[in-house]
Amino acid sequence: MDDALRRELGAHLRAAREQVRPADVGLGGGGKRRTPGLRREEVAVLAGVSVAWYTWLEQGRVSTTRQVLDALCRVLGMDAAAHHHTLALAGFLPSAPLKGDAVVGEPTWALLKSWTETPAAVVDERFDVLGCNDAYRGFWGDPAGVPAERRNLLIMFASYGGPVEVEPVLRGLYEQFRANTGHAPDDPRAAAVVGLLQEERPDVAHWWQCRAVREFAPVTVDGLTFSLLRPVGGDGTYIFTQSAC
Repeated sequence: MDDALRRELGAHLRAAREQVRPADVGLGGGGKRRTPGLRREEVAVLAGVSVAWYTWLEQGRVSTTRQVLDALCRVLGMDAAAHHHTLALAGFLPSAPLKGDAVVGEPTWALLKSWTETPAAVVDERFDVLGCNDAYRGFWGDPAGVPAERRNLLIMFASYGGPVEVEPVLRGLYEQFRANTGHAPDDPRAAAVVGLLQEERPDVAHWWQCRAVREFAPVTVDGLTFSLLRPVGGDGTYIFTQSAC
């Protein structure tokens, strides 16, 4: 496990810790707290490890066993996606390398074109837009008209100024993006996407700094349901769709 992954694991654990309320694990408020979530010593006690060891783990200074990580995931209330991500960062589960230039398979293109009324786009693991159908262009505009470095679903939503409330979708997609790319902290394109998000929306800088991960679940806003599908064929892409309720 290299230093970059140790640091990423530590940041991921801290992000999860800050989202857990003391009452969630049967603790009282414990007085006024300077930071959100549980204290490090509370996590350490509940997981059965020393405070010093857990502190070093968050700081990316040490590695640990799968048994300890399983206990920490349980204490921190991680869902299956976050638990899997934790183990992958620590090297206990395989992580598929991020692809360079994704090649969209014919079954995916055929599925995309078959949806004449449903706006849909094909995106890779970093959410770079690889193609879309006419319904998507009619609703969101043609991605081909956007500079290549900004032709990304997250960036386009972050810069969107239209009538649809996209922030719940953007936040959910970003947590999925983190799940997809967090195991590759040195990936230059993922880093570039985060940098552009920070420039576009500095008002929610805490989103882009957060290491929380989650599988994207369908989101309904303003009468539209947004979904992220893994197409049949295993070409490493997603199809992002929207449909009226």
